[in-house]
Amino acid sequence: MKIKLELFGASRDFSNKDHIEFQIKEKTEIKDFRKEIIDYLEKNFKGNEDFKKIVATSAFCSEDNNIITDNYIILKDQKIGIIPPIGGG
Repeated sequence: MKIKLELFGASRDFSNKDHIEFQIKEKTEIKDFRKEIIDYLEKNFKGNEDFKKIVATSAFCSEDNNIITDNYIILKDQKIGIIPPIGGG
């Protein structure tokens, strides 16, 4: 399934677009999706620790703009927003 990660605040530095698309094989929880994002950062930004900290401390929101917890399960193609803390982490 395809997850479109919409970037806000400091996370906009993760891409030259306003989003990053991920292909996930099966349903996944937000806590596992965080790992996918960190793997992306490892590959594309040589393990930038500041970027990884942003992911670790960010909140996420659903397509309908509700904050979602780390236990939220992504079951289908959808948009997920990443909302870094003020100050970038």
